[in-house]
Amino acid sequence: MAALITNGPLTPTHHPLQRAGAWAVAVLAGRATPDEVSGGDLDTVATLLVDEVCAAAVAPKDSPAYDWWKVLFALYPNSKATHARRPREVEALRPSIAAMFAPDLATDLARPCTFCGADTTVLWAKSTLPLFDTNRALNTLPPGVLGWPVCRGCRVAAWALPYGSQVTAGSATVVTCDADAAERTFAERNVRRARRIMHVGFTGLGAVAPPELVVARALRDLDAALCATTLWSFKNDNQEPWLRATRTRRAVPRFLRRVKGNAQLRRGWSLFEQCSTRRDRGGQVTISGAAAVARLLFEPEAGRHEPFLYRLHTLMADPDRPWSARDRFAVIRLAQTYAEEILGMSYDLGPIAELLTRWIAHGDASPRGRFAEYRQVALKQGALGRLLVHAQSRLMFDGQEVKVDPKYWARLLERRPQAWEMRMLLFADVAFRLQEEKVPIGQKPKDLDEQLQVEQQVNTPILPSEDVLDNDGYDESGI
Repeated sequence: MAALITNGPLTPTHHPLQRAGAWAVAVLAGRATPDEVSGGDLDTVATLLVDEVCAAAVAPKDSPAYDWWKVLFALYPNSKATHARRPREVEALRPSIAAMFAPDLATDLARPCTFCGADTTVLWAKSTLPLFDTNRALNTLPPGVLGWPVCRGCRVAAWALPYGSQVTAGSATVVTCDADAAERTFAERNVRRARRIMHVGFTGLGAVAPPELVVARALRDLDAALCATTLWSFKNDNQEPWLRATRTRRAVPRFLRRVKGNAQLRRGWSLFEQCSTRRDRGGQVTISGAAAVARLLFEPEAGRHEPFLYRLHTLMADPDRPWSARDRFAVIRLAQTYAEEILGMSYDLGPIAELLTRWIAHGDASPRGRFAEYRQVALKQGALGRLLVHAQSRLMFDGQEVKVDPKYWARLLERRPQAWEMRMLLFADVAFRLQEEKVPIGQKPKDLDEQLQVEQQVNTPILPSEDVLDNDGYDESGI
């Protein structure tokens, strides 16, 4: 009889799917980290996987357990547990499922595991590995190899993956983080959720916090000041497999802890969540504000997105929003704190904010109309420059003293990192000053023609400039 290969039972790697599975194994085994999983723990988890995979594979379609089979089908569409021709009795199916997690036999053909490098004789392909090529794609595999070498520990981790990820009936999301505590928190939560899916199905879960919100709350409670985090969402079926990655900036935990520890910032965050909540006509929440704000902390690695500061800007740019001066200042402080902590910005926009405030409040023209005019160009590089020239000239012609250092203009109007963020923060400062000085922005002009013109400006949606959506303005140097 051939001898068994003896390696370390489980080694977590930097591959996001293997790592998520390794954390799930640790949680299922009751260990603090994957490195503490013993050979006996691996045997226990493998037995558990065999039992629950078989139960899902033979479950009736109208039973809650069948929902767990949908999860397995989304990750391993051609496996022995999900194939349309699979046996429908546990006794007939169990030997083939148990063989997937059996220890390796020692032979001369052992190769290093694709994930952790341990010796193994087992080759796996897409039917058992999520997001890997089929065994027909030989040009992506080592020469003469018909599959990917995967050791026993990594095979168990590959099928523990759905326990440690936030799953739907068609996709899954995992997290990788510089802090082990956040990864474990995510895995623990999802292992509990997996158990509920097996017993009550997806329909019995009720409302589920999205992964961005779960991770944001975990980061808020970390001791680490700097910590990079990535969410990996994927689908692995036979039709259109896909993978999307979104990441946070390393200073997010420090920012969230600062919000948590400051009453004014907490107020701004709460207002942000309230304004981001969407309800249907019956008053039922259709979009959770807490989830919507948490998603803004995550940036896609490819494609456009709506930045955190831009969403805050759209709220502050609404002249009819019924905020008190205290509320508006709390939201402004939230925006400024984000710029300081996440973007590493330092700025002094007071002189230009004073210039614009005086121009809006000065003269016979409607303050509401002038504010609407400024609102339309607040984020636009060239248009804002022309407005500043007009405002300063108007005040000077009227005999008012205006002192603005040219360096402030350059910070706002040059196409360079952080320019558009400064334009947003400038708008926030101006809006607050106007409210503090009780400038009647909410008062409509008495002249009907002027009123129609002003209201057209007020009701025109604010469109972000290209540099906002392309994210060219972000500067990584301070992160």
